[in-house]
Formats: sequence, C-alpha cells, structure tokens
Amino acid sequence: MIKYNNFIFESYNFDADSKNLRLYYSYDGILNFCETYKFDFDFVTFDKQVLDRAIYSLFIMSGISYFKAYMAPKIIINGQKLSVNDYNFFKSTYQKGLGEFFYVNHLNPRSDINFPKNDLEVKPKLEFQSSGLLLSIGGGKDSLVSYEFLKDSGHDLATWSLDHRKQLEPLVKKMKSKHFFVERQWDRQLIKLNQEDAYNGHVPISAIFGLVGVVVAILTGRKDVVMSNERSANEATLEYDGIEVNHQYSKSSEFERLLQSYLGANYGDSIRYYSFLRPLSEIYISELFATRYFNKYKSVFSSCNNAYTHQSESIYWCGKCPKCAFIFLAFTPFVKRKKLEKLWHKNLILDTSMDQLYRQIIGISGDKPLDCVGEIKESRSAMRLAQNIYPQLDKYQFDLPVDYDYQLLGADDMPEEMSKLLIKKIKI
Repeated sequence: MIKYNNFIFESYNFDADSKNLRLYYSYDGILNFCETYKFDFDFVTFDKQVLDRAIYSLFIMSGISYFKAYMAPKIIINGQKLSVNDYNFFKSTYQKGLGEFFYVNHLNPRSDINFPKNDLEVKPKLEFQSSGLLLSIGGGKDSLVSYEFLKDSGHDLATWSLDHRKQLEPLVKKMKSKHFFVERQWDRQLIKLNQEDAYNGHVPISAIFGLVGVVVAILTGRKDVVMSNERSANEATLEYDGIEVNHQYSKSSEFERLLQSYLGANYGDSIRYYSFLRPLSEIYISELFATRYFNKYKSVFSSCNNAYTHQSESIYWCGKCPKCAFIFLAFTPFVKRKKLEKLWHKNLILDTSMDQLYRQIIGISGDKPLDCVGEIKESRSAMRLAQNIYPQLDKYQFDLPVDYDYQLLGADDMPEEMSKLLIKKIKI
C-alpha cells in the first residue's frame, strides 16, 4: 500500500554567519523533514557557486535517510531535474547503497529510484584553487594509520570528523592535528515514524560522509578528501534475490570511482576523493596499527559502532557486536593477550557465546554479519594465526589457500604520488 505519492526535495539554506546548513524534504508537502549541519570552524574565502553545487550534492545524497521511510513512487526536486551526470551518480548510489535496506525489509532489490532527469543538461565544470589534504577521522584504527602515515609526509594535512565530538575530542587532542568538527542533526521524527509504519534500515552513510567532506574541503580550501577504506570493503556481505548486497557499498572501490567521476565532471581536478588505505587488507592495517600505534592510542580509539550512537558520550568497546568480534580477532596475532583483555574486559575469541558470530565472520556458518568486518579469507587468515596462540580454537575448521597472503597489496584509485607514499610508509 502506497501511503505517499511523492517524495519532495524541497529546498536548502546555508547561513555562512551562523555556519548552519538546513536541508528540507517532505512527503506530498504534508510530512516535512529538516536535517541540519553545523560547520564549526573558520572558513576561507570561497566561491559561492562552487559551494552551492557541493551543498546541492549533499542535499540530494542526504535525502536518502527520508526517502527510505516510505519509498514514494515519484521523486520531485523542486523546480529542477538532475543533469545526466547527477542522475547517473545518485540513482546508482541510492540503488546499490540501499541493498541491505531492501534485504532487511524484504523489498524488491530492483526497486526503481525514479529521479527526475534532464537529458539535455550537462553542467559546466567549476574549477578553483585548492591545496592540501583533508583526512576523515572516524575514531578507529584505519584513519589513525592514515594519519600517522600522512602527518610527516610533507603534505599540508588537516583532519575532520562528522558528529560524536565528545567521543572524539580526547583522540583529536592526542593527535595534535588541525581539526574541523561538523555536527549533523537528522530529523528525530524518524524515530517515531519507525515505531509506527515507516521503513527502517541501513543507508550508505559513507556516501553522505564523502559529500560532507567535499563541502568541508571547499570551506577550508583543501584539495584532497582522503578516506581510509580498505580493500575488504569490496567484498559482498550476502546475496539477495540474485543481487549482491554489500553493507560497505559506499566504502567500496566501485563507489569511490563513481564519486571520483562525479567530482571530476563537476570540479575538474580541483577536488580529489580517494582512500589512502585501499590496497591493504584490514588484517594488515590491524598489524600496522597494533605494532606501531596501539600503545599511543589505546585509551582514546574505538571501532565499535555502539560507541558512536547518539546516546553515547565516550569511547568504549561493547564486546558483543560483530565489529568488536572482528577487531579482537584481527588484533589477536599482534597485541599481547593482557592488553586486549584490558581493552574489552574479557577475551572475546575464547567466549563461547561468540562462537556463532565468529563462524559467520570466517564464513563457515551463515552469511557474514551486516557490519564492517573483513573479507572471509583474511578473517580465516587471522583465525589461523590465532589458533597458533589458542589451540582450543581448532574447533573452527575451514579451508585457506596455502598461498594466501594478507600483506599482499591490491589495486587502488588514488593519485600516483599518494600510492608511492603509502608503499614507502609501509616499508619503514
């Protein structure tokens, strides 16, 4: 049953004085939503046309959180239609980024996303002067490895984060980096609607992050929006109705290339987007972090998603979720037992209540968890190393190619000079 006929992108407003951005959406002009962003830092002089285009992109991408509530058959963008390039980018990102949402809600994964398109419109490029790196900090090990590799590289580096300021401030203080905080407030009506009749589920949040990063880059005069997504994000989580579903789609190489193409068409070489850790497996990143930076950051970092909810105000590890289970496994071969048990207050890999979760993570029972966990092969590689430490883990029986090497570097889509820098830092 269709409750609303139209999902409407109503309007947006950016106030440079208050540093607030407001995005407005509705269903049939009856059910209204407002999402806000606060860019809490000093701005450089920017081109208003360039900024407006970036905000428009964020406006369309952020609408996914509200569009999924009722999946209206028609989409309206007030007074506009998407250009050909915009249409291709947003339609593909919505379609594939909502794969998990379709699966969880038992919806057709081929459901069409009917964005309005103007086949004749091709936007001109808006090129401008920019320089320096803008590194996204999420609070986990990956972005910290990127930061440590980049901070003394000779590049002008700054960091930024979206939300969770209270959790991240101790980490930012430890890093001693120039940092830009952005706060996002999604419309809390969704909580009530989800309890009633609205659909709920995962959205490609990293796509939203990426486009917020573009806005921050323009406001701070930066050229490179740098992420820390690894090659593990490319592996599908499960298959649904003949279609691969990837919980980490908006962290994948496929999405990265799609966004790079979109930015190139809009800004030429003025803004670049890439993941600095793309060639690495997550186990290799774990080894690099564990052996070089664990002691420095052990009290101020967390990769547990539960530590970054709106109800949380501090860093912690829940010790129950798939992310905690995977990170504990990834660290086990490289961090001393007492240090890990102190961080989690128990030994997750020996906790029998976690058995089924680990069976899913290493691919011997059921689908991979719908969370940001590693590839099946690299998880098995970590488990094999863990079995050398804990013989009782031999209860997990699995195959692993004898020539599998978690340290083997994969492909990337970053500028050549950054790829060379990564390899240089790994070898130090």
